[in-house]
Amino acid sequence: MIVRDFNEEKKTARRVQTTSWESVRLLLKNDGMGFSFHITRIHPGARLKMHYRNHLEAVYCISGTGSIEDPQADEVHVVRPGIIYALDKHDAHLLCAETELVLACVFDPPLAGSEVHDETGAYPLDSEAI
Repeated sequence: MIVRDFNEEKKTARRVQTTSWESVRLLLKNDGMGFSFHITRIHPGARLKMHYRNHLEAVYCISGTGSIEDPQADEVHVVRPGIIYALDKHDAHLLCAETELVLACVFDPPLAGSEVHDETGAYPLDSEAI
């Protein structure tokens, strides 16, 4: 059984930060679950162009408001508490935070730990673990 305290883990290398977001990675590849699980905060006003070519992601909004834009379908969806979206086709997307967004995120395959987005908006497939 794996038991972790978010408040403790955010004081460790499991907390990854950029200028637009921070993510506490509670479950990672080396935990052997087959997915990784993160609590991610997107800073107000952030506009994040992402394209997870190597991963599938599901995101559940815990708090805050924003939108996710699907440029292929020319659609914009509201993100607010209770909304889940799944990038089931490695979808390119633009995530916009009106207020601070707090999101629960699941990645398959799991992240190893300290990944940040590359110039294409993707996470690398093989990274070193924390």
